[in-house]
Amino acid sequence: MKIGLLGCGAYGLALSSIMHDNHCDITMWTRSKEEADELTKTRCNKKKLPAYTIPDDIIITSDIKECITDKDLIVIAIPAAGIDGLAQNMAPYIKKSDHILIATKGIEQGTGLFIHEIILKYLKTRNVAAISGPSFAVDLITKMPAGLSVAGKRRETIKRARIALGNSYIKLRTSSDLIGIEACGAIKNVIAIAAGMIDGLGANDSTTAMLLTEATHDMMNILQAFHAKRKTVTTFAGLGDLLLTCTSVKSRNYSFGKLVGTGKSKEEIKEYLKTTTVEGYYTLESIYKLLKDKRVSIPIIDLIYDIVVKGEKPESLLSFLVYKL
Repeated sequence: MKIGLLGCGAYGLALSSIMHDNHCDITMWTRSKEEADELTKTRCNKKKLPAYTIPDDIIITSDIKECITDKDLIVIAIPAAGIDGLAQNMAPYIKKSDHILIATKGIEQGTGLFIHEIILKYLKTRNVAAISGPSFAVDLITKMPAGLSVAGKRRETIKRARIALGNSYIKLRTSSDLIGIEACGAIKNVIAIAAGMIDGLGANDSTTAMLLTEATHDMMNILQAFHAKRKTVTTFAGLGDLLLTCTSVKSRNYSFGKLVGTGKSKEEIKEYLKTTTVEGYYTLESIYKLLKDKRVSIPIIDLIYDIVVKGEKPESLLSFLVYKL
């Protein structure tokens, strides 16, 4: 199977390791020619995933046409903020018959569009699916068991995703609820910020468990507001990813929340955001606005927004958990 993989960050590289084990012919793309040349030479992204050596037969390019033309599956694994521009750059080379798998989590700021909606906005193909689930890049390259949800409306796209990624250590569970799977992947990043705050405030595991239980119910209500399936919360993309992201310091969203919870200065927090991709921070504003537009009240989202954006004291999160109806 010929794969065009867009994104040479940690997650893109981790996915390439799985697909390489599955004997796929992989071409990876990065926007920077300098990075493409460096990765081709060193076969390692020392900053993003230093423990992984890129196999010699994986092609790395900064030419988007080379990466995505005549591929059996195109995989997108770049930060959500870059999806709109990427889709526009892909448009001249995408055919109706192409199949696209989204590995990016988030909601576009300003428009409130999910990632697949941005893709459908610019590209001719309707063969679009998404993967999501509890899977840190550093864990995936160890080849230990991990589970992912894959969702889409086209069976052939799902089939190609399973061929590319499913193997003896990666389990893929399928779903038709594309919006639900994407929504879970985005919302859990926001909840992870709250989990980090709780840690930063010195609370214990019991308090974290309380948050996650409440958050599960809130996620169901959000899915319902988006006309997705409430039961999608029980998938790898939902509860699975929620548990992982909200309980591990490997999560950038969790780490960001911990900075807020420990009372770090605005300057320190800005510096962290400048040097680290915190998808939950950008998703927060989008999900907050979307819910307001739909006139749906999700108090935990409102409170996280008030703390992170408006500067309310993070201690209010602890009392909120007790007094929330």
